[in-house]
Amino acid sequence: MAYETLIVEIEDHVALIKLNRPDAMNALNAALMSELCDALRGIEENDKARCTIITGTEKVFAAGADISELAEKSFTDVFCTDHFGKITRAFRNHRKPIIAAVSGYALGGGCELAMMCDFIIASETAKFGQPEINLGVIAAIGGTQRLTNAVGKSKAMDMHLTGRFMLADEAERSGLVSRVVPAKKLMEEARGAALKIADKSRMTTMAVKEAVDRSFETPLSEGLLFERRLFHSLFATADQSEGMAAFLEKRDPQFRDK
Repeated sequence: MAYETLIVEIEDHVALIKLNRPDAMNALNAALMSELCDALRGIEENDKARCTIITGTEKVFAAGADISELAEKSFTDVFCTDHFGKITRAFRNHRKPIIAAVSGYALGGGCELAMMCDFIIASETAKFGQPEINLGVIAAIGGTQRLTNAVGKSKAMDMHLTGRFMLADEAERSGLVSRVVPAKKLMEEARGAALKIADKSRMTTMAVKEAVDRSFETPLSEGLLFERRLFHSLFATADQSEGMAAFLEKRDPQFRDK
């Protein structure tokens, strides 16, 4: 897959998407977002890819939306084109697990991009923020919603209203990121997690992703029913039989995605 603003590789069933606009601190311009949508679609359709890592550089994950593209736009421009709508739908429709590996700045749209992934592994240098208020706007790719779900109302309000950054240690304590590792170990840790996921039954990883996502969108009673029905349905798969047999026989399971 050849792109202008991304580097995309697939190895050992793990897809790696590296944001590649170093001169613009990986700002999310129209080209990058379009290519990211295309890359996710290609990974979704590629049976070799079972888990994806999205990352930037050691200094910056993504510094936000490309303000040079947005500054002169009008309400009509952004409303009629549903600006940021396509990238939101691309992540929402992607059924395979996605890990964000974040080092350095993840601000504005960059923080939102990381939160659209299924979980975040951060380096000790990571800095998260939603400073859109300094531009006279608010977050537009889920920042007011996902950040609040992750860290609670008080911290989300603090970050959105003051524009302050959250450092990696606070992000881990607050539940925004799953783990924090040394910067030099970030990709090793992310790849290790992705390989573990890729080794599982593909149907089961998809079911986990759907069930956890459902918890944010339905009442508890409906979420519990959805979870239970997915659990029931997995008993129709060969992978369930293999997984339980392997456990009882004290061996590693050999999943076949059937």
